[in-house]
Amino acid sequence: MNVYVWTITLHLVFVIGGLAAAFYLPRILVNLAEAGEDPAVRARLVLMGRRLYRFGHVMFGLAIALGLVLWLHFGVVGGWLHAKLALVVLLLAHYVVAGRWLKGVDAGRALPSAKALRWFNELPVLLLVAIVWLVLGKPF
Repeated sequence: MNVYVWTITLHLVFVIGGLAAAFYLPRILVNLAEAGEDPAVRARLVLMGRRLYRFGHVMFGLAIALGLVLWLHFGVVGGWLHAKLALVVLLLAHYVVAGRWLKGVDAGRALPSAKALRWFNELPVLLLVAIVWLVLGKPF
């Protein structure tokens, strides 16, 4: 089979893995904010969050590496790509902020309110919609 097809297939698989982590990590933070002071529940959620954060880093890293291959080797270019990359950077920044909040909980710092975290949880969906629109529509 064509190397390009395998490269883009793996890129999409790793993007999906990274997005799964980006969608679920903020939800773990919401659960932590609502868990109260039960140490067993909090410890379990922090452990789940740490594992998910590591998984997401691996998935995002592989997706970015294969995206670079698509760009540099196969010549996938266009003005839309710059806009897409800017949104991907925002998505990664969102993920890193979620990871820092998780590490802060582990260190004893307080989280934002559950309501604020619920809003924060919705941002990756909006970014994903814009990214998919750019990739499929290639408007410029």
